[in-house]
Order: sequence, then C-alpha cells, then structure tokens
Amino acid sequence: MTARTRGAAGGGKLGARVDELRDAAFAALEQAYAPYSSFRVGAAILADDGSVGVGCNVENASFPAGMCAERVAVGALATRGLRRFDLLVIATEADSPTPPCGLCRQVLAEFAPALPIISVTRSGEAARWSLADLLPSPFTPSFLHHS
Repeated sequence: MTARTRGAAGGGKLGARVDELRDAAFAALEQAYAPYSSFRVGAAILADDGSVGVGCNVENASFPAGMCAERVAVGALATRGLRRFDLLVIATEADSPTPPCGLCRQVLAEFAPALPIISVTRSGEAARWSLADLLPSPFTPSFLHHS
C-alpha cells in the first residue's frame, strides 16, 4: 500500500525524526556519483539506538559494480555494529517518490523486514511504504537452516 502526501511526511513516534532524516538524505544526495544515469539518490536510516546512517548512490562504468544509496547507508550502520533499523528515508530528484530497488529491498529485509520507508522528492512529494508490503516474501536467514 502506498500513501502519497504533499509536504511533511511524519507521524507516530518516528515523526520527530523524519525532518532530520529527510535533510540528511538530501545532503547525501548532493554527494551522489551518478555520471551515467544522472539519477542521484540519498538515503538516511535511523538505527534503533537513535543514530543515523547515510548513503548516496555510487555508479560505476561496470554497471553491476554500482552501489545504491540504501545499501551504502546500511553498510555505514553495519560498520558501527548496528543491526536493527527503525526508519528509512530516501531522497531523489525524480518527479514521483521512488521506492528502493529489489536488491536494496532484500538487503533491508535482512535487518528490518517491516521497516517503514518514506521517499521524498525536491518538490515535496512523499510516499510511505512498509518493507513488508514492498517485499512480502523475502529470502531470510531461516531458509539457510538445514534439517
């Protein structure tokens, strides 16, 4: 289910942090390296300890070697030993709010299968999803257990 709004995209116990994460995501977007697609993305993830990890997309001439902003932000938190996430905010310059790609959805599901996600654009458009709605049947560590 997608909820689209105009303007602030807050609410609930996380509402107070949404503006902070939106600003961090847009700041990360400014650092994006996207010479091939010109599709700059910034991401900010709130960890359960209250800290924030940020990332931007980093493209590569060998296209599969590129990194999405969401995965860079996950890596930033993982290097600090953080494994539980409460909120993801994605910022783009697209006309419409953009959800994470499939690969990012799978990576996010490893840490927070029901993660709330807010995507915002420069024009103020916003959309919210739950990761569980975007990826209803992720491949999880439970599938790796053998009988």
